[in-house]
Amino acid sequence: MKSRHFILLLCASLLAAVQAGAKTILPDACGDDKVSFEVKTAKDQPPPAPPAAGKAQIVFIETLDRTWGCLGCGTPSTRFGMDGAWVGANQGDSYFTLDVAPGEHHLCTGWQSIFGHVNKMVGLASLTAEAGKVYYFEAKATLHVHSYGNNSRETDRDLQFTQLNDDEGKYRVKASKVSTSTPSK
Repeated sequence: MKSRHFILLLCASLLAAVQAGAKTILPDACGDDKVSFEVKTAKDQPPPAPPAAGKAQIVFIETLDRTWGCLGCGTPSTRFGMDGAWVGANQGDSYFTLDVAPGEHHLCTGWQSIFGHVNKMVGLASLTAEAGKVYYFEAKATLHVHSYGNNSRETDRDLQFTQLNDDEGKYRVKASKVSTSTPSK
């Protein structure tokens, strides 16, 4: 009887340890890891409107770089956060805009994935926004597959988050789809 209790206690302890280890700890600028988005994109949309009066605008852009061998990798969705909350997501070569109050803001980007180790790949940035200005931030998602002679494959994943200058940002917007995202239920 005691051995059954011991085994039951051991299993419960192991389950709690696995669940605790599965939780993804994200930086303060991001949002809750449980939040995910459904993303839709649309081609050939007019350029974004300027920021609302008294506001600044942040343009969140995702660019995707993947090798031909990674066609089965799918198209990742990238979440974007500001000041501790996720504000939207992109998928593939796309963008969305967000009007913000002037002042200091802390930004985050990270892949939206059911795999915790992928969710830990984040990029961080900060800015002091000024009313009337537009700021462009790019999350460059890279998926490269390496195939080996023994039928094995390895996928390299990388995520870079950088602020773009106005010319580069406008070009990326022009070459991208518009993204709309809604939190999943």
